[in-house]
Amino acid sequence: MKNRLFTGLAAGALIGAAASLMAMPRMDYRTRRKVNRAGKRMAHRLEDIVEDLRDYMK
Repeated sequence: MKNRLFTGLAAGALIGAAASLMAMPRMDYRTRRKVNRAGKRMAHRLEDIVEDLRDYMK
């Protein structure tokens, strides 16, 4: 049950990041690139956090 919660939170964060990327078509290339990179870093950190929480819950 708890693993589902954390997985759902991670999925929601990724979906939110993707939605924000689609909502900004008028931004210039540099800004989009910075946002994309920040989103990828955040996704990797979130994956690490979820993995650590899963290990902790075992």
